[in-house]
Amino acid sequence: MAMGFGKYVTYRLVNAVIILFLAVLLMSALFTKLATIQLTTQVDSEVQMWVRGYTQSHHQAPSKELIEQYRAERMHYYGLDKPYWERAWMYTVDTFFFKWGNSIPAVFGTHSVSDQIKTALARTILLFTTAQIIIIFIGLALGVKSAQKPGSLLDRTISILAMLTTSLPMWWLGMLMILLFVVYLGWLPITLYSQVEVSGWGNILKKMSLPVLTIVTVSFGGWSWIIRNIMIGTMQEDFIMVARAKGVPERKVIYGHALRAAAPPIVTMIIFAMIGSLGGAIITEIVFNWPGMGRLYWEALQLNAVRTMMALNYMFAFLTVFSMVLADVLYGYLDPRVRVGAAARS
Repeated sequence: MAMGFGKYVTYRLVNAVIILFLAVLLMSALFTKLATIQLTTQVDSEVQMWVRGYTQSHHQAPSKELIEQYRAERMHYYGLDKPYWERAWMYTVDTFFFKWGNSIPAVFGTHSVSDQIKTALARTILLFTTAQIIIIFIGLALGVKSAQKPGSLLDRTISILAMLTTSLPMWWLGMLMILLFVVYLGWLPITLYSQVEVSGWGNILKKMSLPVLTIVTVSFGGWSWIIRNIMIGTMQEDFIMVARAKGVPERKVIYGHALRAAAPPIVTMIIFAMIGSLGGAIITEIVFNWPGMGRLYWEALQLNAVRTMMALNYMFAFLTVFSMVLADVLYGYLDPRVRVGAAARS
């Protein structure tokens, strides 16, 4: 019995929420340990500062009872007086509903974890999502063109480019780009990449130019090659031969029949690529001093900002699960056979 589209979407969403919640529960169990160590150190530091302040103002050291009373107050403030699993559960619920609170060390100039991620995510979208859109358009254009004439010079060139470019480490190529265009040619000022923050849209766009060029160079060949293989397989189907036998123009055969039939896997690639671009890239962002999601995670690691790391892990898990659900829903919309298969397994 076929599953209705609305029921299919609901089924996928419920599964995704359960999986995501279990993932957050596991992460919370691990990060609560780290948070406990960090907060205990923070409490010890606050107690020492309080003792010094008390001694200076009262000209005598506080009694042990007063110290223990102040320590108990700070432990209660940070929730450390509660059992471990109760804290882990509260941490899970807060994280799941995007109540991330404040990190003890400030990252990106603020203690608010939400503000940190909003700032980093906007910059990541500006760089990586822009680059990914360019990659998709170039990959589609070259892949479809290459599939029209397998074995041609263009087809062989794209295959070689795909092999060469995808084997290049992005961070290594980025360093070469800076060396060539900034150091040797002097087309861009070194100050753009020697500091994290730059002001003015002109400078931001200039700073984007090299990382965008690097990301596109590394990725467009692989995209072209994958789309070329998908299209070649589709163009060997019987309905394509029938369309050509009927005298349908080649352009309509390619874009009206073959590309439409190949849409499900291509749409899946686009979804994962676009949503995956929101995660940034740690090493590439460090090379170009770009303050995105990757650099935020690196700085959180350096500063041991547990709440920031937990929120970022949750964001990455959320984006992964969301992209899988979106791909499933689009598959079910484009190909009703997927819904029939889901109904048979449920």
